[in-house]
Amino acid sequence: MTDGPGKRRVRHEQRVLALAIFVGLPGSLIALILLWTGSFTPRLQWTLTLLIVGAWLGSAAVLRDWVVRPLQTLSNLLGALREGDFSIRARDARVDDALGLAMLEVNTLGATLREQRLGAVEASTLLRKVMEEIDVAVFAFDGEGHLQLVNRAGERLLARPGERTLGRSAEELNIANWLEGPTPRTMDAPVPGGGRWELRRTTFRQEGLRHHLVVLSDVSRALREEERQAWKRLIRVLGHEINNSLAPIMSLTGSLQQLLAREPRAPDSDEDLRQGLGIISTRAEALSRFMTSYARLARLPPPELEPVDVRAWVHRIAELETRLPVVVHDGPGLTIDADGDQLEQLLINLVTNAVDAALETGGGVEVSWRSRNGALEVFVEDEGPGVDSPSNLFVPFYTTKPNGTGIGLALSRQIAEAHGGTLSLENRRRGSGCRALLRLPTTQPQHQVAGTR
Repeated sequence: MTDGPGKRRVRHEQRVLALAIFVGLPGSLIALILLWTGSFTPRLQWTLTLLIVGAWLGSAAVLRDWVVRPLQTLSNLLGALREGDFSIRARDARVDDALGLAMLEVNTLGATLREQRLGAVEASTLLRKVMEEIDVAVFAFDGEGHLQLVNRAGERLLARPGERTLGRSAEELNIANWLEGPTPRTMDAPVPGGGRWELRRTTFRQEGLRHHLVVLSDVSRALREEERQAWKRLIRVLGHEINNSLAPIMSLTGSLQQLLAREPRAPDSDEDLRQGLGIISTRAEALSRFMTSYARLARLPPPELEPVDVRAWVHRIAELETRLPVVVHDGPGLTIDADGDQLEQLLINLVTNAVDAALETGGGVEVSWRSRNGALEVFVEDEGPGVDSPSNLFVPFYTTKPNGTGIGLALSRQIAEAHGGTLSLENRRRGSGCRALLRLPTTQPQHQVAGTR
């Protein structure tokens, strides 16, 4: 080991030996001076000189060994720990000796590292077992897009064993799009008949290098079950509504046929015919309105965002209701980015339902808003009779009104979710009636509106 060009660094052992020789040098020189200046025979002088010099150099060598050998032992112990051999232990490890305390700490370090290594091995084994057994496909790619890890679910998804995929690039495996685009997202499997999968991607570092972790979960089964349940609800509601319209129409049609076939005809038969045809026309119009409402729910366009003044929006909708005064409690002045037309339709539905409920009991309706946790919260509260099961109110075509279509609240929730918000309805905790809560994100900075408090 050198300090620079042409310079050689003195080793630690050499420095210890030199120090030991230097420490013994004064005593040895004094002894030799006294020996050679005294009246001793030459033979005795040379004999004692050899003894003094030998004792001096031997003591220096022993002192060097006492200092260097424990350091070599510690070096060997640390090297064994570095290589993962935790079975070696230092002797003379005790707390009443400086060197023994160092040995004791090395032994303690070895025991700690052994426990940590054992825990890491067990955790790694458990993780490997879990990755092998879970249905989620896990892939790890290096910074250049080469596959470094894949579990069994991933092998099944790619329809190839791991030894044929590891080390290959994402382009070769035809899955390069997994490392690009938004996340999470739903996508088709790379193999025919693989269904729909949700892709989530993140990054991690290994040995200082950036890697990509891609996790895919099969959502086909869940989507199919949700689709099946949705179709069941839709068919049940559609069948109920169509049967409610067709049953009286069929009954009246049979009665009118009997009336027309009767001879001679009764004097009031014309009036009966007009009434029957009127009922048939009314039911047909109701059925047509129902199907039009369904088509409207299914064709809701994406929102076109523009600045919306919350105060002006709420007051404008409240003033449209003429059956009952709607009390507005002003909140903070806010402007949000939203589709003004869709928000107006949403709030009209909520206020209309609240007024319908309040008219049954002679109560009132209140609208208020506030800003909380980066979101706008709009409350519409009524003093009506409340509802038995508020969760059913958002089921399409479910209605408690005699002439309702069951579209308003479902459409309102769809509008709220299209804006990244939520809509909920529950019975009020204090007093009778319901409270609707609309939450919309305030993606833009909140602006104070003049004239508000």
